[in-house]
Amino acid sequence: MSQQQQYYSLRNGLNPLANGIPLDSLLMLFGRLYKGFRVKGYFDEVFGFYCVDAGDVAGTLEDPDLDIFLALRKEHLFPIETYYSQYSEDDLLDIIEYLYQKISKPVDGFMHTHNECGMHWETFNKKEGQDFFVVEINKLLSHYEIKFELSKEGLILSKVDEGFQNLFTADIPTSDEENIKSRVDKAIKNYRRHGSSVDDRKQAVRDLADVLEYLKPAIKNSLNRKDESFLFELINNYGIRHHSKSQKTDYDANIWLSWMFYYFLATIQAIVRFDNKINKQK
Repeated sequence: MSQQQQYYSLRNGLNPLANGIPLDSLLMLFGRLYKGFRVKGYFDEVFGFYCVDAGDVAGTLEDPDLDIFLALRKEHLFPIETYYSQYSEDDLLDIIEYLYQKISKPVDGFMHTHNECGMHWETFNKKEGQDFFVVEINKLLSHYEIKFELSKEGLILSKVDEGFQNLFTADIPTSDEENIKSRVDKAIKNYRRHGSSVDDRKQAVRDLADVLEYLKPAIKNSLNRKDESFLFELINNYGIRHHSKSQKTDYDANIWLSWMFYYFLATIQAIVRFDNKINKQK
């Protein structure tokens, strides 16, 4: 998604909301966005619609309120038009993930002209609806004072720190799906997942450390002995993979884990590329 232009007061730090809008403003904008989706028929397939002749026509979910409760274990979230202004941050992010699973783009139907009733959609495209939803929700979330984004898989993730975006999106040039790619992807999702705990982030760092252990033969061919020694001292002696009195654990976990995660991820990217280059030269 292209970077939105910043106008004068935002560009010069003069706008009181330069760092983002508060939750109540975000909820107001979310309500308007959701109502727009409803009017255009993006939730008719699951939530149904109103017809001037037939009244309320049920969608595939006969009881959306019950479905939301069973999915999210929360009451007073549906109808969304009624409750959205009372949502907590977690409520909103839960509902966004839920709606991603339910949305579908209206494709074909017929115009019911009686009393200007409107379109009655009959066929839908789920994938196109989800793709459009991700784009629109991320435009909305980009204005919030706490930075989140909706992934293409429909998960709310903490937004990547400025300057590290390419590190998270760069493809790892390897065909080893089981031992490298899938493990790195899992670590990234667990690290960035909304609500992840210190233990969750430590597990993500541990998963990257396991990938580096698997790449140890390539590391020996790519790094000098001093750099290799430093890397595995971090992996083995700082309370990531082992539990013993000799482990160094007296550090700020939030800061230290972030640094180690970025460092390990960047190292994996570099080692795979070095190894590919060395293999091509053989």
